This record gives sequence, C-alpha cells and structure tokens, in this order.
Amino acid sequence: MDLHKRPQPTAPAPQPAEPVEPAALRASDADRDRVADILREALAEGRIDAEEHAERVEGVYRAKTVGELEPLVRDLPGAHTPRPSVPHGPPPNQPAPGAIPQLPGENLVAVFSSTTRRGRWRVGRRTHAYAVFGNVEIDLSEAIFEYPQIYIKAVSVFGNVEITVPENISLRGSGGGVLGNFEVDTLDATEAEAPVVYVDGVAVLGNIEAKPKRGKLVKDLHKYVGRYVDKQLRKHLD
Repeated sequence: MDLHKRPQPTAPAPQPAEPVEPAALRASDADRDRVADILREALAEGRIDAEEHAERVEGVYRAKTVGELEPLVRDLPGAHTPRPSVPHGPPPNQPAPGAIPQLPGENLVAVFSSTTRRGRWRVGRRTHAYAVFGNVEIDLSEAIFEYPQIYIKAVSVFGNVEITVPENISLRGSGGGVLGNFEVDTLDATEAEAPVVYVDGVAVLGNIEAKPKRGKLVKDLHKYVGRYVDKQLRKHLD
C-alpha cells in the first residue's frame, strides 16, 4: 500500500477583474447636463452656430457612455476648464444643492416632429425636453406627483417647448434665449406640502414657456407627498 498521499491539483487563483476604462463608463444625467451646458455657452459665445449646436446636443442625449460625450466638446474650452465652486447658497429660483436627484429621467425628443406628454401620468423626478424644428408639450395639469421636487431640462433650437402645471403647485425657472424666448411664470403655492417644478433651459431661435393651467388643481397633495416620505423612510430602515 502506498502510504504517501498524492498531491492534489490546486485550483487556479482567481484573476482580478480588469478595470473599466473611464470612457467606457455609462453616462449619467449629470454628465449629459454638464456637456449640454458647455455647448450652450459655446453657442452664446459664437464658437459654434445653431445648426452645429443642434447636432451636438442631439448627440448628447443619445450618448450612452462618457466616451461618447467627450468628442462633442473636445474642441471647446469649457471642457478643459474646471468650473469655479460657488461659495454661497443657490441662486434665486434654484433648488438647494443635492435637491436635484441624479436618477435616470424621461427624454422627450422632437426633431422635425412633435411629442406630447399629458393626461393621467406619473411624473418622474427628472424630464429632458429637446425640440429641434419641432414641438414638445409637457402637460402636468393632471399628472400624479409622487416627489416634492420635479426638474425639467428644456432645450429648444428653432422649436417650441410648452409646459403647463396645476395652479396649486410652485413653479420656478432659470434659463435664457439666444434670439429666442425663455419665459417661466413664477408661481408660489399656498400649501407647504405642494410640489415644486423647476424648469431650466435655453431657447435658440425658439421658444420655451412654462405657466399654470387655469382651473387645474392637484388634489390630495398630502397623499402624494406622504407616499414619497413613506418610501424614503422604508429605504432608510432597510
């Protein structure tokens, strides 16, 4: 009898996972917003024209990775200059830092066409509206609000973006126009639990307009906001 034990084959050591290149990372809404802001500034400074701006912005909202975003602003100074930090609080009509959640949002795109979102629908935290020679309509007058703050990013190039909200919520806006019109009717709700809709955008030879819809009210505001608070509590307890 062979008293010597035969050596058992050893399993190969697990290989460390290869690191993912930064350019291959999936782009977030914050990444897209940063690139869109650089393009907006470049248009206002005359570095690119309206047609090129429209092409690049369309690429921004179709990009899936950070690497697909970088070429869109590679030749612009804003992509290589860090933005200065703001030492004070948020500007008027803007949410506080961290109030805008970095979550996937709904994209409404109209290029030589029209897109409409209306009726009884559950509005998410973020919505991107992009109109190029087209029309985007966002009607929140009958929407179900499940979040206390809603953020709408609007870009109009030779197009039109129309946003309507119920009369008993708050509406804030920050943006501008380049040979275009950006108009948000500021609205202050009387009820503390009312949602707040923030509209941010730029109109290039186009129009962006946000206003309340007369006679339309959100009913049972406490129910919607209370549901959101319950979700947050459950997430914290889990």
